[in-house]
Amino acid sequence: MDTYIEAFFDYLRVERGLAQNSIKSYKTDLSKYKKYLDKLGINNPRRVKRDDISEFIFSLRSSLSIGTISRILSSVKNFHQFLLREKIISDDPSSLIESPKLDKKIPSFLTSQEVVRVLKAPNLKKNKGLRARAILETMYASGLRVSELVELKTQDANLEIGFIKCKGKGSKERIIPLGNTANHFIKRYKQEVRPDLLKEKESTFLFLAQGGHKLSRQSVWKIIKAMVKKAKIKKKVSPHTLRHSFATHLLEGGADLRSVQEMLGHANITTTQIYTHINQTRLKEIHNQFHPRAKNQG
Repeated sequence: MDTYIEAFFDYLRVERGLAQNSIKSYKTDLSKYKKYLDKLGINNPRRVKRDDISEFIFSLRSSLSIGTISRILSSVKNFHQFLLREKIISDDPSSLIESPKLDKKIPSFLTSQEVVRVLKAPNLKKNKGLRARAILETMYASGLRVSELVELKTQDANLEIGFIKCKGKGSKERIIPLGNTANHFIKRYKQEVRPDLLKEKESTFLFLAQGGHKLSRQSVWKIIKAMVKKAKIKKKVSPHTLRHSFATHLLEGGADLRSVQEMLGHANITTTQIYTHINQTRLKEIHNQFHPRAKNQG
C-alpha cells in the first residue's frame, strides 16, 4: 500500500502541480486511511471494498467535524481514482460513497470601521509596529492568504505600478492591485525596517523575522491577534478574517463577482459566491434597522 500512496503523491506533485501544503493534507488524510486498513489486515488496494471505506468514514464521526471528514473522504476518493486511471484497480470502491452533508458557514469578517482600527493599531515608532502595519495593509489590500503572504519575494511587489504577484493553490500565479496605502507602507517597511532585520544577511523574501529569516505563518497570526486585541475588537478573528473582509467590502462597494474571484485566486466561482450571502445578510440587517416598514406589521 505504501508504494501506491507514494506514487499518488508523486502524481500530485508532478502532474497536478499541487502546493506543498495541499500534499501535506493528503498525507495526513491517507495516513488515517492506511492505519484503518492496516487494522483490517488490508495491504493491497485491490482488496478494498466499498463497505471498508464506508466503515472507515463512519469511524471518524465521533472525533472529527463533518468538514474534516468530507475532506478525508475526498482524499480517499482521489487516491482510488488515481489507482483506477493507472489500472492498478479495475473498479473504484469509493465512487458511490457520498460525502456527509456540510452546511456552508458564512465566513466572519470585520466592518470597514473595525478594519481601520486594526490597521491603525501598530506602533509606527517601532520596527515591529511598522512591519505589522505593512503586513496588515498588504493582506487587506490584496486578500492574500497567510501562506501566500509569507512566500512573497521582494520582486513580487512591484511598487512602481502598485501590483503584487503571488502563487496560490496549485502554484497558480495571479496579480493583484495593491492600492496607495499598502504601497506606501511596504515602501516604508523595505526602507526603514527590512535592512535592520537582515543584519547584513541576504534573503529574497519580502517579510522577514529577526535575523533575516522568512516570517512564519504562526508569527503573522500572532501579529494579527495582537493588533485585534489592541484595537479592542471582541469578534473571533481567524487568519482568514482580513481576506474575508477584503472580499466582502469589494462586493459591498459594487465589484463584480468574477473580478473578486480572480483576485482571491478561487478556481471555482461557487467558492466566491459565499461572499454574496454575506452581502445579502448585511443588506437585510440594514433594511431591518432603517426601513420604517421592516418590522411594522400593522
